Amino acid sequence: MKFLTVCAAVLGVASYVTAMPLEKRAQCAATLSTAHSVADRLQSGYWNGGGWGIFWTDANTIEDLYNLMLADGTTSFDVIDSTTIGQLARRQDYNAWASAINGAWDDALWVTLALWKVGDYKVTHGQDSAPYYNSGNMVYDMVAAEYDTATCGGGVWWNSAHTYKNAVTNELFLYTSAARYNRWHDQAHLDNAKKTWNWLKNSGMRNGDGLWNDGLNSACQNNGQETWTYNQGVIASGLGALYVATGDASYLTEAEITLDATMAHKTVNGILKESCDDAANSSCNNDQAMFKGIWMKHLQFYLDAAPDHAAKYSAFIGAQESAVVHYATGSGWTVGNVWYAPSQGGSRFTAQTQTSGIAEHVSAAKYGPC
Repeated sequence: MKFLTVCAAVLGVASYVTAMPLEKRAQCAATLSTAHSVADRLQSGYWNGGGWGIFWTDANTIEDLYNLMLADGTTSFDVIDSTTIGQLARRQDYNAWASAINGAWDDALWVTLALWKVGDYKVTHGQDSAPYYNSGNMVYDMVAAEYDTATCGGGVWWNSAHTYKNAVTNELFLYTSAARYNRWHDQAHLDNAKKTWNWLKNSGMRNGDGLWNDGLNSACQNNGQETWTYNQGVIASGLGALYVATGDASYLTEAEITLDATMAHKTVNGILKESCDDAANSSCNNDQAMFKGIWMKHLQFYLDAAPDHAAKYSAFIGAQESAVVHYATGSGWTVGNVWYAPSQGGSRFTAQTQTSGIAEHVSAAKYGPC
């Protein structure tokens, strides 16, 4: 097969009204074509008229579809206004958002990222981006109010019950805070990013391997729970965005401690593997089945912030692409959760695993070998 390189637009910095000029990026056309086929299968096999099944994974699915369209220049998956999340965005109603999110603050920040990505897409097509940017910021502000120092010295609560402070919610708050500053330059958001990173770094959640465990116990110590792959990706994108905001390259060093630890400790034969993945009998639930794709997506976002570091990760990204194509992909472009080996009947095929495949292919289209 002959591989071609194409250029597609990606958002640089946008305002609510006028977008800045768009950066052009080279993409691997063959890999984007694969991503498009997987997305077609997602829509034909899993679309339920308002989403694909789970609120927070739907947010990631929206982000992945719009990330794909920003990469390949198509409009094939512009479904936002048919989704529950998109309909909420158009209303721009704080109380409606609060009811939908129901105090799940990590879910909220996945929604923020999805809506910002939709806004980026709307800007490239000369369409109204304000409802998506405004709603994304409204949801972010709900979470920002959940940061406190009274328990464990800082951090955002996982949910409104105030029983748990964990890695992914605070990594997402780091990333969205730094990314919001990079877009709209409000110092308060940079301050949020810096204080969240300082708290995370000193929280004890990063273990001796350089991986982030799930959260803190009641004594504000590392609870030793699973080092899910998505925890290792979101911290990197957050630190990449903080590097863009400050120019401080030490944030890249910190990010790559965890990226490199992921490659060393969360793989089998160089291919990402979640602890619940099993070629013969996977035990992953629908949330966990999406985590590897989120890692790949946030590696893409990290490299968007630090493109001169891309060569270090290109071969690894290419290996994931090959594994997903040759091991994880079944008939009709279905993608399962097991990437590290051919399925022996244990791979799960769900909307979430399908979306995870889209995220991997889009990441590989930009930063893998072509």
